[in-house]
Amino acid sequence: MQKITFFCLIALQLATAQSYKITYQKASNGKVIEPQDLTLVFTDKNATLITTASIQDRKAAFPFEETWVNHTQQKIYQKGYLGEKRTALTVDSIALAKQTFELLPETKTILGYPCKKAKTIINSNTLELWYTDALGVKGSPSTLGQNLGLVLEIGRNGNFYTTAIKIEKQKSKSPVTLEIAQKPLDLLSYRDMLWKSRFTTIPIFKDQILNFSDNSTSNDSIFRFANGTIAVRKIKFPEIKSGSQVFLDLVEQSNGDAYDRTGSVFIIPMDKKQSLWDGLQQGANTLPIYENGNGKKYQGIVATDQFQPLIELMRFFTPFGIQKYNHIELKDKSWHTQVPYRQDISELVSAYSGKEVYVGAFIGNYDKGGHKISMNITIHPEEEAPNRHGVVMPLFNTVNIMEMAGQEYGTLFNHEKGLVVEFTLEKDLTNARLRYLTTGHGGWENGDEFVPKKNTILLDGKEVFQVTPWREDCGSYRLFNPASGNFNNGLSSSDYSRSNWCPGMVTYPYYIDLGNLKAGKHTLQVIIPQGATEGNSFSAWNVSGVLLGK
Repeated sequence: MQKITFFCLIALQLATAQSYKITYQKASNGKVIEPQDLTLVFTDKNATLITTASIQDRKAAFPFEETWVNHTQQKIYQKGYLGEKRTALTVDSIALAKQTFELLPETKTILGYPCKKAKTIINSNTLELWYTDALGVKGSPSTLGQNLGLVLEIGRNGNFYTTAIKIEKQKSKSPVTLEIAQKPLDLLSYRDMLWKSRFTTIPIFKDQILNFSDNSTSNDSIFRFANGTIAVRKIKFPEIKSGSQVFLDLVEQSNGDAYDRTGSVFIIPMDKKQSLWDGLQQGANTLPIYENGNGKKYQGIVATDQFQPLIELMRFFTPFGIQKYNHIELKDKSWHTQVPYRQDISELVSAYSGKEVYVGAFIGNYDKGGHKISMNITIHPEEEAPNRHGVVMPLFNTVNIMEMAGQEYGTLFNHEKGLVVEFTLEKDLTNARLRYLTTGHGGWENGDEFVPKKNTILLDGKEVFQVTPWREDCGSYRLFNPASGNFNNGLSSSDYSRSNWCPGMVTYPYYIDLGNLKAGKHTLQVIIPQGATEGNSFSAWNVSGVLLGK
């Protein structure tokens, strides 16, 4: 059988009748939007092309999109230009027929042409279209209203307008054509492909297991530590333009562990002589030791002249057994199969933009199956703007990611001194802020997990911040928690309010304004009235702080 290649050329013959070029301008709340890429429509009685001035001038940045409407076939063709040699195509043969409008008696004149009015409501938005039959052609600056006539204005909710500002007869006899050299995608796949081409995705982990096992091993790209509860990859980040937005996405499922566990995503700074990377390779006790007088030694938790602690990108908490324990049945409960976490990490961009850095993830657990995660970072371009935070300086981090390799829990707040870190600024720092993450732990009735405790922060001996971190919305996420224990009072364990975290949620940071800091030495102190130990049960606090500024 002869092989057939899917290739055809659809010529939308604008040369068979008088064709027009219509230029449209957008305005919001009575003001023309500046700057803007003007919408252009080329049309005759058979077909319409919707494009923009920058596309026609070959100045459009990828990705961009053009739309062809074949009025004879009642089909819409959309072509996305994703890159120099990447395109995507879709065809919709039902959208035009599904459009419905209320035809209204009002009339007005636009550019000298009498126009009629039509109205429709889409996704709670009221759209008013003004169209004319005077030119004997159809068209619109969007796919909406293509069958009404020539749409010269579309108004949305009475405050946003796309209006024709120029109509020109075309002298050219060359047909406008759409070349199809690839199989059209279904509409959903096309939109997904076009959407994802608008930003950069950096994959970090895919179905990565974080478990407790003597057999956990590293490979050429993923390093595993602390009996498999930590995974680290070296990632090369591109230069990220100022003003861009950067997001961290993580998806988690239980692979055997039924409990709510502390998770952390982090960057390992390598700017000083010693880093946590050394501790991962050589053992927690090779890290700088912090002591505050309570008799314990805490490894690698505060900055020194020779060491920087981790930069925590995200603090998250696993739910009780999502997916692995979905076989547990409760009436009227349909468990989710995975929990998604998403966080804006743009303020930390100076720590990784244009750099090759170690990015890691940790989930504390003692289960052979553990947890499964997938993770990526996405970079979304915005208008060029100065970086708000050129300085990203990690000061402390008590999250003991090496818990399963002997790193001490954050129990240091049982001493009145709490945590004290000294740091030196080489230059004055303007608009300084502390990015502060805090969660309390101690999972019994009197443990700090379930007892509100005030956090106090002092800078150079003066109090700059107080907060009692607490989450009261944990019951909202019950469907993430199939293995959560149910109690006689009608509550589940995952319902209970906690010290700034819930099973299945991200803990978001506090931003503490510190003003302008002079060059030289400074001291930061964190004080928390940590609860007393009861038998084998103890409380601990996971706090991390990063100094930001310019």
